[in-house]
Amino acid sequence: MKPKIVITIPAYNEEDSISWIIKEIKEVMNNTNYDYQILVLDDGSNDKTKDFAKKAGAIVFSHLSNKGLAETFRTEIKKCLELNADIIVHTDADGQYISRDIPRLIKKIEEGYDLVLGSRFVGDVKHMPFLKRIGNKAFAIVFKHLTKANLTDTTTGFRAFTKKVAEDIEYINKFTYTQEQIIKASKQKFKITEIPIETRKTRPSRLFKNPFEYAIKAWINIFRIYRDYDSLKFFGTIGLSFFSLGGIIALYFLYLHFFGGGIVGHIGLLFLMLLLIMGGIQIIIFGFLADMNRR
Repeated sequence: MKPKIVITIPAYNEEDSISWIIKEIKEVMNNTNYDYQILVLDDGSNDKTKDFAKKAGAIVFSHLSNKGLAETFRTEIKKCLELNADIIVHTDADGQYISRDIPRLIKKIEEGYDLVLGSRFVGDVKHMPFLKRIGNKAFAIVFKHLTKANLTDTTTGFRAFTKKVAEDIEYINKFTYTQEQIIKASKQKFKITEIPIETRKTRPSRLFKNPFEYAIKAWINIFRIYRDYDSLKFFGTIGLSFFSLGGIIALYFLYLHFFGGGIVGHIGLLFLMLLLIMGGIQIIIFGFLADMNRR
């Protein structure tokens, strides 16, 4: 039995591009044997995005107001499951990603992977600002350590994933879904890989004003994901760090007691030691309580 493919496009005021993107996808997919549908998630557009998408032959679901990419992605998951999708392909409405790569994403899913990313960083990167390129590569290094997967592009919106991934992962992020999905898929032992892709040059991103704003929001979200999803490790690491610093000061006091003439004149340091040790213990306890509550 052929898998049911749903190709999803989140869109906000994309009347200039949505029609030809749908047409391009159809031209590619009609040359395959896949059973597919195209779903456009209209995020409260105030132009003719919805009308053009319907005219081009896509299924369209619209938010009454603009809710942002993360909330639109959650809606996307819900609607794809309602359409009985076996494989979900996510692409963009601005034309950055080239539709001929969609069958390559699907092929990797058929080979047994659960989440397949289209990497813009395997090979020559042509259409990306320098600071954003450096930032994304830095994130890739961090994510390689966190997920134990050799990924080069953790912020790509061009990806395919299975019905099981769609059903099992819950999202808390209010900014974007890209990195949260990777971290949680890794933690839940889903198989992740990537394929090299080329991209087109498009308009500037609407998600953030500059790379620094993006970096700050992304790091906050990474910490939030680990706080909520791996709370014992998150709080345990912070708690042990505090406790260790307090322990180092305690060793210094032992040295003073036996070899340095006592702790007279170091009362402030003594209070800091107690604060670090007690605070570290409390944070570790918070970690255990949060982990028990999550389970």
